[in-house]
Amino acid sequence: MDQNANFQELILIIDDEVQIRRLLEITLSSEGYKITEAATGKEGLVAAATHNPSLIILDLGLPDVDGSELLKKLREWFHKPIIILSVRNLEADIIEALDNGADDFLAKPFRTGELLARVRSALRKRQVASEIPFLTFGSLTIDLPNHIARKNGEIIKLTSTEFSLLALLAQNSGRVLTHQSILKEIWGFGYIGQTQYLRVFVAQLRKKIEDDPSKPKLLLTESGIGYRFQE
Repeated sequence: MDQNANFQELILIIDDEVQIRRLLEITLSSEGYKITEAATGKEGLVAAATHNPSLIILDLGLPDVDGSELLKKLREWFHKPIIILSVRNLEADIIEALDNGADDFLAKPFRTGELLARVRSALRKRQVASEIPFLTFGSLTIDLPNHIARKNGEIIKLTSTEFSLLALLAQNSGRVLTHQSILKEIWGFGYIGQTQYLRVFVAQLRKKIEDDPSKPKLLLTESGIGYRFQE
């Protein structure tokens, strides 16, 4: 891997565990990323505002504030990727984090290779572009270069992962994309087979783009195969 490509990418780690911060620092620094750290939610907010990191890795179990609340505060103004790193790994915890604006969720204990893959994926999604700048499906308009989706002219609040998933499906409208192909394209080879993970993101996306998420007309399920975006 070309470490020079990561030289300008600053990652903020917000975690109260010294050992975890040290492990993350060593792992990420070895790949060329610059690192800054915070041990509390208050310190994390200040660091995010001061350093404007390219990505934040956030623990939910902070000593001064719940990480979910901190995530909400960050999402009021911070629009770059945020990856949750937590011992909480129930589906309800994942959905809550995604609802509050997280781009990804990784449970502790974690594998460093998987962490690096998710960081690369989150940073890569910011660079999604297309020769066709706009896609329109009825009241839904997707501005690919600027990573903005609008419904009835109003901007839809999407995480970078949600936008990448929407863009992939919309750019292949009319085609059935398998679970494996979507997971590989959006998250990488390490995610092939994690269909439940994909279902969580699809459910979140439907809540934001469909008139009735329980009866989707845009993002359709092909049972046992994958998903199709309806033209």
